[in-house]
Amino acid sequence: MSTPRWDRLLMNATLASFAGDAPYGLIERGAIGIQHGRIAWVGRVDALPDAPNALAPIVESVDGALITPGLVDCHTHLVFAGDRAHEFDLRLNGASYEEIARAGGGIVSSVGATRGASEDQLYAQSLPRALALLADGVTTLEIKSGYGLNLESERRMLRVARRLGRELGITVHTSFLGLHALPPEYTNRRDDYVTLVCDEILPTLAAEKLVDAVDAFCETIGFSHAETRRLFDRAKELGLPVKLHAEQLSNMDGAALVAEYRGLSADHLEHLSESGIRAMAAAGTVAVLLPGAFYALRETRLPPIALLRQHNVPMAIATDCNPGTSPLLSLRLAAGMGCTLFRLTPEEALRGITVNAARALGLADRGTLAVGQRADLVVWNARQPAELCYWIGGDLVRQVWLAGEPWSAG
Repeated sequence: MSTPRWDRLLMNATLASFAGDAPYGLIERGAIGIQHGRIAWVGRVDALPDAPNALAPIVESVDGALITPGLVDCHTHLVFAGDRAHEFDLRLNGASYEEIARAGGGIVSSVGATRGASEDQLYAQSLPRALALLADGVTTLEIKSGYGLNLESERRMLRVARRLGRELGITVHTSFLGLHALPPEYTNRRDDYVTLVCDEILPTLAAEKLVDAVDAFCETIGFSHAETRRLFDRAKELGLPVKLHAEQLSNMDGAALVAEYRGLSADHLEHLSESGIRAMAAAGTVAVLLPGAFYALRETRLPPIALLRQHNVPMAIATDCNPGTSPLLSLRLAAGMGCTLFRLTPEEALRGITVNAARALGLADRGTLAVGQRADLVVWNARQPAELCYWIGGDLVRQVWLAGEPWSAG
């Protein structure tokens, strides 16, 4: 008897591969062979190279269910303490995001709560959020720091992010977001704080292997173009890729700045200009759209979707999970919001939470169903891809696979 080629074979699936020329990369009556945590074969059942039982010791039919790559949430602030439900109340009673921030709320409010939490407390509060995303199909997760704003607290946040990845078996990419807000102890000493971030905090955390990328909040209530450039120059010296919160509340040419450094992504982008789009297109910088924040803040200015399409800028979608402006725990719902609020097609939205989101993290080994890709998969209680954006809420996940192994919440 011949030795099986693969560890496992999934059969009789509708595959949204996001590879090839067909819409969604769709393969009807498809099959996926898995070996050593990678996709070893993908195609139609009638094209299998041998009888199923000769190919793998474990053969499982999914009876026509939809299978996609594991979802990639490429922009979250998932590790934090406390919440800011009271600010939600304030906004609905007329206060603006800027007014709340300038009055000591906003990011600085979360800084106080996060600084006061131990590593175990931060982990305990963050774990349910990560589990919610995983149960909804997310197998790769970006987590930013930025609610510590000093060495000890930023380190604690990033250590918790790494721990979540280890404990859950998911891929967690970390982004250092030291230039998120000005901490209260540095009021009227902006330059001193930027120097601290660039010359002490970032190099220390990078040396401890806690940082995968560097981010900043370039905005009128955040940090200037020049301050952001100082951070990016330091990141470049350390060999770290950059990304940027850009053009959310105003146009500060942040997208062009991050593109100048061939950054992974520019995120938010409601006020993005065509010159910024051209710069992103030339640099290969991904546009990360965050409809959860748009919804929570009741924004009315849409990102320039038509111009992004026109210039072939890849678009990703993320939850922006955070305590103040996007308390969103479903990437699938974010994709649906991208369709309804931003007028994306379902295919654009689903590419935005798979292949383009992986690109926004600099990852080429996931986001599609193709040979050699990591076998992070989701089997859905759905028959066609558009259902994932069509249904508002509800539990559509039948099974999540992490590196070729089925995951169970129990």
